[in-house]
Amino acid sequence: MTTPFDVKTNDLIQNVSEKLKGYREVKPPEWATFTKTGVHRERIPDDPDWWYVRAAAILRTIYTSGPVGIERLRTKYGGKKSMGNRPPRFAKGSGNIQRKVCQQLEAAGLIEKTEKEGRILSPKGKSMLDKCAEEVAAG
Repeated sequence: MTTPFDVKTNDLIQNVSEKLKGYREVKPPEWATFTKTGVHRERIPDDPDWWYVRAAAILRTIYTSGPVGIERLRTKYGGKKSMGNRPPRFAKGSGNIQRKVCQQLEAAGLIEKTEKEGRILSPKGKSMLDKCAEEVAAG
């Protein structure tokens, strides 16, 4: 059986993001078109479907590294912040975006919250990612 570990990450995330567009619980909030993804960014995302891509990436992250909390997701989606003449410094990504995506994925039944450990994949989410990995592997 093919798992998300066996296929290219970018191809899997694209496939999963297309599937997430079919879930009515997963949709970008109205403020998502105007917001940056963290303090280290200078501009908003270019991709109009960036919310679904981020949700798919978070699903894959929870599959590979779960249980995962919001702080670990903020660290994963952080980056270098330009400090002008000074050397760049690491800054975490937006916690609100990670939290809202996780809440939407919970409402869709793809992830579950555990006590004091973070979020894990539900059986429904695991099977969805495995099916998407098989589709990507098939070509």
